[in-house]
Amino acid sequence: MFRLSATVVAAALWAQAASALETLDLGGRWEVSDDAGEYRLAATVPGCIHTDLLAAKRIPDPYFRDNEVRQQWIGERAWTYRREITIPAEFLKHETVLLRCEGLDTLAGIRLNGRELGKTDNMFRTWEFKLNGIAKAGSNRLEIRFDPVGPHMAKLEKARPLPTWNTPGASYVRKMPCNFGWDWGPTLVTSGIWRKISLVGYDTTRWDNVQILQNHGADGSVGLDVIATAGPASLTDPLPVRLTLRDPSGKTVGETAAPLATGQLRAAIPVPSPQLWWPAGMGGQPLYTLTAELLDKNNRPLDTVATRIGLRVLRALPQCGDQTMRFTANGVPFFAKGANCIPLDMFPSRVTPEQMRRHVADAAAVNMNSLRFWGGGCYEDDTLFDACDELGICVWMDFKFSCATYPSFDPAFLENVRQEARDNVLRLRHHPCIALWCGNNEIMFFRGKDTWEKDKMSEADYYKLFRDTLGEVVRAHAPQSDYVTGSPDCGDVHYWGVWHGGKPFEAYGEIHGFLSEFGFQSWPVPATVNAFTDPADRDSVYSPVMRMHERSGRGWLGSEEDGTVGTNRLFDVQRMYFREPKDFESTLWLSQINQAFGIEYAASLWRREMPRSMGCVFWQYNDIWPGTSWSSVDSLGRWKALHYRARHFYAPALVSGVADEKDGSLAVWVTSDLMKSTAGKLTWRVTDAAGAELQRGNADLTIPPRESHEVRKLALKELLEKHGAGNVLVWLGLETEGAAASQSLCLFAKPKDLNLSPPEIRTTIEGNDSRWTVTLDSNRPALWTWLEIEGTDAVFSDNFFHLAPGDPRKITITLPAPMSADALRGKLRTRSLTDTYPKAP
Repeated sequence: MFRLSATVVAAALWAQAASALETLDLGGRWEVSDDAGEYRLAATVPGCIHTDLLAAKRIPDPYFRDNEVRQQWIGERAWTYRREITIPAEFLKHETVLLRCEGLDTLAGIRLNGRELGKTDNMFRTWEFKLNGIAKAGSNRLEIRFDPVGPHMAKLEKARPLPTWNTPGASYVRKMPCNFGWDWGPTLVTSGIWRKISLVGYDTTRWDNVQILQNHGADGSVGLDVIATAGPASLTDPLPVRLTLRDPSGKTVGETAAPLATGQLRAAIPVPSPQLWWPAGMGGQPLYTLTAELLDKNNRPLDTVATRIGLRVLRALPQCGDQTMRFTANGVPFFAKGANCIPLDMFPSRVTPEQMRRHVADAAAVNMNSLRFWGGGCYEDDTLFDACDELGICVWMDFKFSCATYPSFDPAFLENVRQEARDNVLRLRHHPCIALWCGNNEIMFFRGKDTWEKDKMSEADYYKLFRDTLGEVVRAHAPQSDYVTGSPDCGDVHYWGVWHGGKPFEAYGEIHGFLSEFGFQSWPVPATVNAFTDPADRDSVYSPVMRMHERSGRGWLGSEEDGTVGTNRLFDVQRMYFREPKDFESTLWLSQINQAFGIEYAASLWRREMPRSMGCVFWQYNDIWPGTSWSSVDSLGRWKALHYRARHFYAPALVSGVADEKDGSLAVWVTSDLMKSTAGKLTWRVTDAAGAELQRGNADLTIPPRESHEVRKLALKELLEKHGAGNVLVWLGLETEGAAASQSLCLFAKPKDLNLSPPEIRTTIEGNDSRWTVTLDSNRPALWTWLEIEGTDAVFSDNFFHLAPGDPRKITITLPAPMSADALRGKLRTRSLTDTYPKAP
């Protein structure tokens, strides 16, 4: 939902005919100083104290090496933001003038012209303060002081400690939990005006709540119910309202007029020839816009709100008996393919709309249809949801509570949370991408019985917060959305037996259902590691700085663990499958290959067994800073091997195999997320490790929609006995409608036990300027073949693929800037698994 309004910039007032409600944007240049008198510098709003100190060159990059350690003082000080604002006299003639703060982080006191307007204590809420009689025409001085949260946390924690896996006391402040550190990110406690701040002026009334409900008939018809309210409560005279519905092309397809009586409105709009919204891979994402114009008695606009919607019924059905949790769209169950998102930056205000849109586009590019917005960050920006709406990415939306207990025994805390939830549900509820609202992340593990204990909260207080308070807000303001108290509290599964338990990847086969968390770590690409280290730090992944950027096991800043535990965990499992890497750079690349190998194993098996399992949402999609983590895309937006492989294991039609070493067979499976039956062709080819062909075949298939079946069993016992498990590779291919749909490599031995020799990969280059096609051919199997353009962030149509001998592969390369063919040849590096091995003596 967005409000169409006039905007006042500085002293220039301009009126937009669409609405009498006006705003004065207070973003831009401010000043900030600390209470100690040491710092006074220019500030930018929206922003935070860290980004302002960075812009003024008063601190170095907190992500570089161990700079984080020396910047803890920033969060321990009080900071005051101030600016002069010029308010035109005409603006102050509005009946109501408000200061609207859409994000104050976190303990703030607001003063205008020396007079206190109020105090805030929640980073996630929108705060408004009435300025009538306080603001004056001309220059006004606005000051917002942010107190450090540490003393407040310590005082409340001392009075009543709360069980937590996080920083003690952090649950007492409504602030981004991972500000205080997590097992994948730094401790950088921010403060400042992190979202939009403005003045709002209006007359008579304005919209308070415009809710759009959808009625989907069994015959395919769709109608909209619009339920709206406007204040104040004293508003008794009816006011006219004009409702307009426009289809995805912008054509008006519905109009109605209705009165707002005693501040309330209810009206119905039928949708002719409705176009349904579908998740990615199931159909299109048509978006309608409903505009609600609130008029005065003379039909002049008072306030206008435009809301973009998708016509759909998107459900998250909880586990019920033998039926696993699942998503459905317009009555059709579908397998959720996706990943968990954490904040894109420790400083959310510096994430650009372009970065947010790329974030979602990169998910859609690898056939994801779902993202979980995890509960330890912040309520994400509308731009991110807009992109999900447009690309069909379904969102699992956590409220921002994670891995700790909260003071739900305190009525004031509950009321604060209620307002926080209302603000964000009202802002986000009409995004068609939202499939589920979820109360928390992993707090069910703290849920006890009748009383609070050292490591538990009472069951009553758990449900008071996550069932009653949050659930009531969703039921009241998004009644057609599904809500669950927490994750994994609704039949979903968080499985960490491999990473934290040290089990082999095969342990994933013991787990079934809707997997909303599981994962394995890797290092970023070498270029990203180079960006946060000095050359001396790259002698070993056990160097102090490399361990500093590994937080699993180490966790929060100040922990006695130094990152060795997480690094050891990575190597312990990697050594089960791969040989030792030859050098530092190979260590980075091989960790990505191992991560991709494990997650692909899990995703393929869960997709094979649908509907027994109906979700694969791996941990995690992105990074918040550069370091070792579970991400598939690193902090600088560079794809790791896992992200490239996700395009394969999340393919709409997937071919995969299950090797049985005992009887020497390979069961070939085809899994389809397609919406209709399709003709297919299965191909298989068996080679030895040197590339000699041992067997080949093909078979025509009819692939049913949204099902998974074993389609062939290959008897390979004789070949295995003759050549050995380490010398047999099975290359599977699937075509649909005459085009390549999926490819898979199946092994009877672990990669480290394959008798591979270094391949000779030949490349030819065609194209010009910034778009090129590279054709690769190899004389021997080249597993996990990857390309790199030295010094350039190129976009590859595929990478970390398996190159079969005699089966050329064309890869499209898009460069950020034009490059000649000779320059490209000089910078192009092509490698495969054997390039990570030490050279034979």
